[in-house]
Amino acid sequence: QVQLVESGGGLVQAGGSLRLSCAASGLTFSTYGMGWFRQAPGKEREFVAAISWSGDTTYYAESVEGRFTISRDNAKNTVYLQMNSLKPEDTAVYYCAAIYSGRPRAISEYDYWGQGTQVTVSS
Repeated sequence: QVQLVESGGGLVQAGGSLRLSCAASGLTFSTYGMGWFRQAPGKEREFVAAISWSGDTTYYAESVEGRFTISRDNAKNTVYLQMNSLKPEDTAVYYCAAIYSGRPRAISEYDYWGQGTQVTVSS
């Protein structure tokens, strides 16, 4: 049974930082690309960042480029999202997901999803 468990969310002031983690189990983690998505109230879930299985290639949404950094530790079966210079518009539930093959920015092509962690940025 595949499990993706996010942690690290919380309440932070604008300009602050948070580091999200996603621990994976039940899959061969090092063969999956990993992605982070977010969903704000009343909005559709959107792509944030993704990383290839090896960690060599990363992808970012334009809205977070230069502020967020995705990384992974295959020895720990964990993917991270370092979020700096947070803005109120970053407030959302953040989800990690695993993709075996396909387009890393495409929500529909991910195979497994976590339950999400809330990030709230106050102004």
